[in-house]
Amino acid sequence: MTDRTVPREMLAVAAAAADSKGGEDLVALDVSGPLPLVDIFLVVTGRNERNVAAIADEIEDRLLEHGFKRLRREGRQESRWVLLDFGDLVVHVFHEEERMYYGLERLWKDCPVVPIDLPATSTAD
Repeated sequence: MTDRTVPREMLAVAAAAADSKGGEDLVALDVSGPLPLVDIFLVVTGRNERNVAAIADEIEDRLLEHGFKRLRREGRQESRWVLLDFGDLVVHVFHEEERMYYGLERLWKDCPVVPIDLPATSTAD
């Protein structure tokens, strides 16, 4: 049995980072059943290439700050679909059009959704 706390901690850090840069439609999928080397996919949408790059950079920076090692990064130059592989967590940051086209949620529809707890945004009094 593997320790599920580390991937969930990674997810919390990555989701907060994505949210802070305007990431939309965050979905986390538990892919540990069909993929023995990965626990969670986090799928995020950015509004345009610049937003996709900013989201991916922020996620990467925050995970590195928390001591997690990046194994691989792909797609940063085009910023239409950036993949960040942190081992237990793989983050897919999509441009809106690519997310609709590739439909990762449809491909992995049999995998359970992992709840994402985003930090509450403060409102001015």
